Amino acid sequence: MLDVDEAVFDAVDRIPPGRVSTYGAIGRLVGVGPRRVARALSQGGGAVPWYRVVRADGTAAEPVRARQLELLATEGVPVRNGRVVLAAVGWPD
Repeated sequence: MLDVDEAVFDAVDRIPPGRVSTYGAIGRLVGVGPRRVARALSQGGGAVPWYRVVRADGTAAEPVRARQLELLATEGVPVRNGRVVLAAVGWPD
């Protein structure tokens, strides 16, 4: 596993329950682009709360959309018209 992957996983693991971040926000924290964050999570992020990371517009990634929204709902994350309400639960502030 690459150091970048570990940095991504560490950042995602810090997102509190009921809060959500974006691929771009995590990327800025660790110094990589949003696509690199997405790749790290898709290839090995199963041990971290990957579902707390969404696209910049608040939508979930299509291959895991239903499962991701289901997991977020269990944490009380507000979703409106298929988008997480990032203004209410975005992390980091």
